[in-house]
Amino acid sequence: MNLALPSESIESDAVTSGTACRASIVIVSYNAKPKLLACLDSVLNSLPESIEMIVVDNASSEGNADAIAAAFPDIKLICSDTNLGFAAGCNLGARYATGGYLVFLNPDTIVESGWLDALLAPFETDANIGLTTARIVLMAEPDLLNTCGCDIHLTGLTLCRGMGQPSDTFLEVEDVGAISGAAFSIRRELFDMLGGCDETMFLYLEDTDLSWRARLAGYRTVCAPESRVRHDYQLRITPKKVFWEERNRYLMLLKSFRWATLLLLLPAYLLAETITWGFVLLKDRQNFGNKIRAYSWIGSNWRVIMRKRKTTQALRVEPDRTLLESTGSKIDFDQAAGGVVATVARFVFNPLFFALRRIVIALIRW
Repeated sequence: MNLALPSESIESDAVTSGTACRASIVIVSYNAKPKLLACLDSVLNSLPESIEMIVVDNASSEGNADAIAAAFPDIKLICSDTNLGFAAGCNLGARYATGGYLVFLNPDTIVESGWLDALLAPFETDANIGLTTARIVLMAEPDLLNTCGCDIHLTGLTLCRGMGQPSDTFLEVEDVGAISGAAFSIRRELFDMLGGCDETMFLYLEDTDLSWRARLAGYRTVCAPESRVRHDYQLRITPKKVFWEERNRYLMLLKSFRWATLLLLLPAYLLAETITWGFVLLKDRQNFGNKIRAYSWIGSNWRVIMRKRKTTQALRVEPDRTLLESTGSKIDFDQAAGGVVATVARFVFNPLFFALRRIVIALIRW
C-alpha cells in the first residue's frame, strides 16, 4: 500500500479510529537505503500475526520508496514530499496505524528473534507501564551494549544507559529515565493523550521528551531486556546536531518543570552550559554558532514554548520531585570525549552536580 502525501496534508485529521491489530511497527526512513532494506528483512522474517508494518519515507533521494514498494508490497508505505524530521515522521506513521501498541524502530537496526513479543510483554503486567524500550546492542560488536534505555541527568542531558558494557548487563525489567528512540513501544491511547512526539523538535531528544511527558502523566518507562535489537550506532557530529540537541533540551526543561524548580536548578544548568560549550569548542568548533542559535530560537519562540508548557502541565499528575529523583548526577564524559579531558571533567563536575542535586531534592516539596 503506497500513500503519497503532499506536505500540506500533514495537519489533517487522523485517518483511523479504533484498533484493528495488536501492534503497528513504524519506521521513519530518510536515505540509507541498504540499511533500511536489511532492517525490513529482519523484521518481516520474525513478524508475529496481527502486526502491521508502516514505513514513512521522508522524501529520500536514494529511491527508498520505490525499493520498498517493489520488494515489500504488503508494507503500508507513506511518502512525504518533504523531510518532516523524525518526530513528525513518527506522528505521521501513527496516524495511519491501527495497532493497540505503537512500535517505533530506527531504519539502521536489525531485530533478533522474539524481540517484539518481549518488547510488548511488560504492558501485560502493569497498566501503569506506558513505554518500553529494547536492549539495544552495537551492530558491529553485539557483545557490547549501545543502550538499555537512557539515563537522564538533572540538567536534561541524555546519555546511553550502559554504553560499552557487556551485553548481558541489566537483565531485569526495570524503570529507566527514558526510552531510546532506536527501538521502543508505547500504548496507543497514551501516545494520543500526549499528542504524540513534539514535532517542533524535528530531530534528537524527542524520545526523552516523550518519556518525560508520559512520566509526568503518571506512566512508567521501562527497559524490556529480553527484546534484543542491533543498532548501527556511531557518535556522529552533524552540522546542526548541537543546535537540535541544545535547543530541544531547553524546550523540554521549560515544558516540564515548575518555575520554582527551574530557578533552584539554575546553578546546575549553568554548569551544564560550561560543559556543552566545552564540547562545542573541542569537537564542533566550526559550528560553534549553533549554541547561540539555540538560545536565539528559545527567545524568538517564547510564546510557542509557553503554549506547549501549558499543554504539558495540564496532563501532570506527578510532582517535580518524583521526576528529579529519577535523574542522575553523574555524566559519563567518555561518551563524548575520552582520555584526560574526560577524566578531569568527571573529577571536577560530577561532585558538584551530586551536591546540587541533593540540595534541590531536599528543598523541593512540590
